[in-house]
Amino acid sequence: MKSTKSAIIGTGFIGPAHLEALRRIGGVEVVALASLEGEKAARLAAQFGIPKVSANWKDIIADKDIEVIHNCTPNSLHFEINKAALLAGKHVVCEKPLTVNAKQSEELVQLARKARTVNAVVFNYRFYPLVQHAREMVLSGEVGTIHLVHGHYLQDWLFHPTDFNWRLSTKVGGQSRAFADIGLHWCDLIQFITNLKIRSVCADSMTVHKTRLRPNTSLDTFQEEQTKKTSKSEEIRIDTEDATSVLLRFENGAMGSLTVSQVSAGRKNWQWFEIDGSKKSLSWNQEDPNELWIGHRDKGNETIAKDPSLLNASGRRTAHYPGGHPEGYPDVLKNLFSEVYEFIRSGQDPRKSNVSFPTFAEGHRGTMLIEAILKSSKTKRWVNV
Repeated sequence: MKSTKSAIIGTGFIGPAHLEALRRIGGVEVVALASLEGEKAARLAAQFGIPKVSANWKDIIADKDIEVIHNCTPNSLHFEINKAALLAGKHVVCEKPLTVNAKQSEELVQLARKARTVNAVVFNYRFYPLVQHAREMVLSGEVGTIHLVHGHYLQDWLFHPTDFNWRLSTKVGGQSRAFADIGLHWCDLIQFITNLKIRSVCADSMTVHKTRLRPNTSLDTFQEEQTKKTSKSEEIRIDTEDATSVLLRFENGAMGSLTVSQVSAGRKNWQWFEIDGSKKSLSWNQEDPNELWIGHRDKGNETIAKDPSLLNASGRRTAHYPGGHPEGYPDVLKNLFSEVYEFIRSGQDPRKSNVSFPTFAEGHRGTMLIEAILKSSKTKRWVNV
């Protein structure tokens, strides 16, 4: 099988995660890295045997040997890089959010259709085996009519006013931070499982730390706080949210609620949901991803463990190890990329074929949701998506 040649642009927290996942799926050769972090890029290239390293992403786009671009850069760069890659005829896998505004994301959707190249957005939490199992339960009618959805996504990595990251800057990360960063993941997960679109939102956002200390060294996402360790730092004003609470209405009339926070002490990546249907309820926690809770009214509740022999067809497709062998975050990236590259190798036209992964069209819907959240929080009213 001929290897598909790929490149990764960006070497922060998520870039190396893409690299490791791609090395696991087979049939993919990562031949180039682009990053402004020269030392880190060189180290990764040496570790994984990547022949090309550049400080300019445009060099990577211009390379005719490269077929797929993985865009792992800060949000403000997503549009320019994605557009250039599409115009160069490349397939594109982009981190979320697809762009910092809906006008840009709509343009990318149109460009992707004209380019006829494969495009994907990294809503990777879809690809846990028990998430896939839950979706099939809903689609088969086993859960019944969905009435209520509720949950949260809580972290603490920006708990202190001395915690800092590029996401805190609106120029780099966009107008929304906590919701665009993690709330969007939760909403995509719920819409995927229920097969229901969020039609309207009522949001209330809060900035806990009005100012923060920015260190004189750059920090990757989730990197340990370093501001206290340096004598040089600058106080800057923060105008993105630390936390958001949202009321939701779905297209079938179901209601929902979500709390998102990056300042909840002790919570590292606690993404949790419960889906309440007319027949049963489902609950799942990303920090304990190998169990799915099923709630009943007239008999004892159940907990299903991630075991291929116990899962439905969708769950089994993404479960690669026997029962009792946990699968986690690195595995869902691998699952997503496996399906993207399998589609690329199939030679199918993404405009005419059903795909099993989130595309730029779903990324565009995500940017529209972010804008609705921002508008609702500002006006204190319900806003349609």
